Amino acid sequence: MPTLTIASLFRYPVKSMAGETLEQADLTPTGLYGDRAYALVDTETGKVGTAKSVRRFGDLLKASAAFTTQLQPGQSLPHVTISLPSGQSINGAQPAEISAAFGETVSLLATAPPGLLLEFPAGTLGGQHSELTESPISSAAPPGTFFDLASVLILTTSSLRALEAAYPQGQFDLKRFRPNLVIDTGDQPGFIENSWIGRILSIGPSAQLRIMMPCPRCVMTTLPHADLPLDPGILRTIAQLNKINLGEYGDLPCFGVYAEVLQPGPIYCGDAIELQP
Repeated sequence: MPTLTIASLFRYPVKSMAGETLEQADLTPTGLYGDRAYALVDTETGKVGTAKSVRRFGDLLKASAAFTTQLQPGQSLPHVTISLPSGQSINGAQPAEISAAFGETVSLLATAPPGLLLEFPAGTLGGQHSELTESPISSAAPPGTFFDLASVLILTTSSLRALEAAYPQGQFDLKRFRPNLVIDTGDQPGFIENSWIGRILSIGPSAQLRIMMPCPRCVMTTLPHADLPLDPGILRTIAQLNKINLGEYGDLPCFGVYAEVLQPGPIYCGDAIELQP
């Protein structure tokens, strides 16, 4: 296999809002430092604000968030400024501004409360869970975090290229898929990452990730962003090229893989990656 390298790094300060492109990130035991640091939570229903809840929170993908000061590992996370699709900016540290923008019972939280629920459209899952429309935030993610399943999401350039070739009229912009790491896999075939499940990626001088499972995809990949149109063909193409049996959850369209942090450390764009046996 040719040398693998980090092509891109991304962090998303608020769950389901637009992210930041990074040249360097600190990989911590709970993922990239500052990633999904905050989330909107409806404190009345106990549900997290995510674009998977298309009717209530689908427009979050058109909003963006940025930290008010530079992140310093080991120190408290700074607050965020949120830019709404209307062009208005609100202060994440002001509960009244959050409620006015997103609903009276909605708060911006930095820690997931116990029992927090994730809502999604019917048919998102398959198998014995095909009728399910909500579930607790995954126990596979670090406690208190807002990750759906795991703390690091990886895509490969090979798989992105395969999708673009199969549906050239579609815009397979990385914003649709919200990765943390994009790995340059050279001329390897599409979905080579499916063979990495259970293996360890060593990154740079010290960081290590263990690949956990394929990343199932849903309607969220098709939704409009600030500069991307609604496009159901995106999810349909993923299903055509890479539908994977996920046991009790049935056969689901997958793109990318989830990973957990084994060894923290700084990582940089361009870092070489070694795939351990």
